[in-house]
Amino acid sequence: MGIPQISDSEWEIMKVIWKRNPITAEEIIASLAERKDWSPQTIKTFINRLLKKGAIGHEKSGRSYVYYPSVSEKECVLAKSKSFIERVYDGAAAMFFVNFLEEKTLSEKEITKLQNILENKKRK
Repeated sequence: MGIPQISDSEWEIMKVIWKRNPITAEEIIASLAERKDWSPQTIKTFINRLLKKGAIGHEKSGRSYVYYPSVSEKECVLAKSKSFIERVYDGAAAMFFVNFLEEKTLSEKEITKLQNILENKKRK
């Protein structure tokens, strides 16, 4: 199974689940109440969508369910990045990185890390 398509709103739910799991719906609601103006029912709707998409799983714990991620954050970030590059740059990842790096201010540590990644790619 591939990585499910996750909407921006669902992504907010996933960030909470990736950070703390297993986690109850009530804990997800409490965590998001601090920064989102969503009703508990809206959040439960997003949780159910993520369950149907296979992005999260759940199991019974006492009288409620606890939720856990079925896909890793790294996998989802990579899939979202690839999708963006395909849509905006017609798959030309190099052009994306060139444009991004020309606009971004990088630390010495970040530059060294990028150089190491590129050197390793060159060797392969």
